[in-house]
Amino acid sequence: MQVIRSGSSLMVDIHGMRVEQARFRLESLASSCGADISNIVVIHGCNSGDALKNLVRNDLRGPRIRCVEAGANGGQSVIRLNKK
Repeated sequence: MQVIRSGSSLMVDIHGMRVEQARFRLESLASSCGADISNIVVIHGCNSGDALKNLVRNDLRGPRIRCVEAGANGGQSVIRLNKK
């Protein structure tokens, strides 16, 4: 999983991951990233099934995860984080 930082955001691509692997990685990333990170843009894709999109938008949990919103296109979601 590649993570790219841009200002107060992280961008991560989870294409090709299994749902449980993606859940573990994203929840771990959300809980361990610095206090200066306010959101994580997740690229999950939109043409090869909805399992990863549904995971990101409906099933992620963690103390720093405030909410998840649809991104700029159908293949992205944005995880909004609570302050540390």
